[in-house]
Amino acid sequence: MFPSRQREEHLMKQLASLTRRDFLACAMAAMGTAALAGCGSASSSTGTSSTSTSASTISASQDTYTLVKDGQLTIASDLANPPLDYTDTSTNEPAGFEVELMQAIGEKLGLTSVYLSPVKFDTIIPTIKQGGTADVGVSNFTITDERKQEIDFTDPYLDSNQGLVTAKTATKTTQDDLNSADVKVAVQAGTTGESWVEENLPNATLVSLDDPVVALTGVQSGLYDAAVADLPVVQYLVNNSFTDCQVSIEIPTGEQYGIVVSKDNPALTSAINDALAQLDEDGTLKDLKTKWFGSDL
Repeated sequence: MFPSRQREEHLMKQLASLTRRDFLACAMAAMGTAALAGCGSASSSTGTSSTSTSASTISASQDTYTLVKDGQLTIASDLANPPLDYTDTSTNEPAGFEVELMQAIGEKLGLTSVYLSPVKFDTIIPTIKQGGTADVGVSNFTITDERKQEIDFTDPYLDSNQGLVTAKTATKTTQDDLNSADVKVAVQAGTTGESWVEENLPNATLVSLDDPVVALTGVQSGLYDAAVADLPVVQYLVNNSFTDCQVSIEIPTGEQYGIVVSKDNPALTSAINDALAQLDEDGTLKDLKTKWFGSDL
């Protein structure tokens, strides 16, 4: 489905006039998700640190890893991928599966988990690699060999695939139909979804954007024919906000998410892996998955 040239220009101006936060605010307001608050800036915290025996065991090795700020696990994210991470518009605080996971990891480490203000997805890995701003990057990062050349990943905490979204009224919904020069496919810049479109829809026009919400907004308005992003994210969005869109293709990419850590901080990677193992063993990880996704993915 293609808009006229005038309509496309008008929509482009509308999209350009809105900030990334505007898109997310509109989408999340429609969802009405009530999630536990995280923290909105480097000066706010997501909760108190744990003093449990397990936390003391892991935090005993704090002198072997470095932190941007003592006693604090500083996190970089785009907060643009509900239900994994987003800004709760009712509190203006981070919320989602990954936010609560990082709170639980912080408790195991005896640290307070603090989210920085949102940044663009494709700046997070360079930020962690450079150091000095954040300790970890958490934004549904797929573990890939290419990324491992730049940074370290923790053990995986969630399995995922990609999803291709079209309007429910679209006539082009298959991979063959969409692999055409007159088709526009929106993705989030720097993601595995972008890579999939480059490899599997080479004839389509690729449009790289800041986040999946902006991409689906374009599909809903008719500006783009399709969007590709992580399946848990697009399933959540079409069920809660973009209800006139659908996941037309579930793409079995077999991805796993990991937390991004600097190669210069291997002890922190090890400590987080220990925390993840404990959260798996005590059922916390399963409970969080069931809460946010409806099942233990």
